[in-house]
Amino acid sequence: MKLHEAALRIADQMDAAAQQVSVALAEIEPARLDEWQVECFDLAWAISDLRAARSALNTANDLDRDLALLFMRQHGRRAMDRLADASLSLGLGTVHIEDVRAGEDWRELSKWAAGTRAQKLGEAVISAAGEVGAPNLSGEAELARDSFARFARATVAPLAEDIHRQDLTIPEDILRPMRELGAFGLAIPQQYGGIAEDDGEDASTMIAVTEALSEASLAAAGSLITRPEILSRALLAGGTEAQKEHWLPKIAAGNPLCAIAITEPDYGSDVASLGLRANKVQGGWRLTGSKTWCTFAGKAELLMVVARTDLDRTLGHRGLSLMLVEKPSDDGHQFRHESRDGSISGKAIATIGYRGMHSFDLAFDNWFVPDDCVIGQEAGIGRGFYLTMAGMMGGRMQTAARACGVMRAALKASIEYCGQRKVFGAPLSDYPLTLSKIANMAAKLSACRALAYEVAANVDDPNRPMAASMAKLTACRAAEEITREALQLHGGMGYAEETAVSRYFVDARVLSIFEGAEETLALKIIARGAIAQAGNGTPR
Repeated sequence: MKLHEAALRIADQMDAAAQQVSVALAEIEPARLDEWQVECFDLAWAISDLRAARSALNTANDLDRDLALLFMRQHGRRAMDRLADASLSLGLGTVHIEDVRAGEDWRELSKWAAGTRAQKLGEAVISAAGEVGAPNLSGEAELARDSFARFARATVAPLAEDIHRQDLTIPEDILRPMRELGAFGLAIPQQYGGIAEDDGEDASTMIAVTEALSEASLAAAGSLITRPEILSRALLAGGTEAQKEHWLPKIAAGNPLCAIAITEPDYGSDVASLGLRANKVQGGWRLTGSKTWCTFAGKAELLMVVARTDLDRTLGHRGLSLMLVEKPSDDGHQFRHESRDGSISGKAIATIGYRGMHSFDLAFDNWFVPDDCVIGQEAGIGRGFYLTMAGMMGGRMQTAARACGVMRAALKASIEYCGQRKVFGAPLSDYPLTLSKIANMAAKLSACRALAYEVAANVDDPNRPMAASMAKLTACRAAEEITREALQLHGGMGYAEETAVSRYFVDARVLSIFEGAEETLALKIIARGAIAQAGNGTPR
């Protein structure tokens, strides 16, 4: 217990150093902050790692608490280096950081983590079969998770490899039971046909279900409910009552399936600069322009499209609106549809992983959208950016859960393989380096799960959008690191497509890119949020 208190004191000291960096950056004119991107990036990573460490240190399970100490030792050192670099660059000196490095608390934590500690933790993780970071769920959330986990093992997992290797579209064998289980209505209140509570939101069920599905396959199941999650939140935030009553029950039933069209060829995460044109005509709008990386756009029958309804580009985000675009469903990698003197066409982008849903390039040519398909109708004109951000918060929480699911799969596969594979006369799992690797993988997973579930449950946190970005940032990078280590532990077999860890590895790589690239989250949301709070004198 004393060591955990010491770790929390270390976090407090490092938070003070981060606050010092934030205050210094707050004194810079906002228009010049891009000149300090490296320092902002380091700040965002440091405070995100510290937030994950705090979440992990608050867990009750003994193994998880020890893994939290290991995570604090690993990522605390990285956070210190980042904050020291930023402080020196800003001319602040590194007194706070050097006090931590020289302090008794850090020495005790380092002494605890030295020697055979990681090996012993690796043995404990193997004994627990990789079940670390277990969340404290309500009975309803636990029941939902277990139901989807059974479905994922029985139905998704046997199909996942073929979907990946043959680049197939997700079949009805997966979609039909997903509809029956209510997967597409997890974020939709019961009054609109979903399964979320009407009187308040706890996203823990959504996180638990997403994690269970992603453990079987990120692309064939885990990502299916992200799109209705984003669209539903946008509708709930800004749709008219008639739009909510019309669309939300349909979305909850999985009919229509949804896709999100935000990114454009010249603009990735820079949503405010999007330029797909929406020209006003009698009874509606006509869309002309391109979108890219629109996942599931072929199969989907309803697209949430961010369009520029005011063609004055100097308005930036204030000229954007959200539209609901209906189209026929297509199973192939290419489609084209014509209607009312306009057309919409799409072509799937070949990718190294994340196959099954397919990401499409889209071309709109004079495609008609009726007035009642603008989210919020007249009141929604110009609010597209804000409604998109409302939807994306849920998407980022869910992406953290997707990353945790992939991490769980990679850790469990590593434990199983290392117990069976013999080298130099002994199982891989008998060797100290293997055990240390397993422990470090488990420490990352446990901390990321703790933060993801904490953010999901804390609905009253005014800084929740920023915290959701932190959860995504840390979990997605950790998924890359853990799947890389899992592939390495499998040796040559890890590089073979017949082994599932090769799929985990290429799937995990996309996580830091979509739903907000890690650079954008770090610079524009996490760092800017910390800087704004420092300027206002408010704590994180």
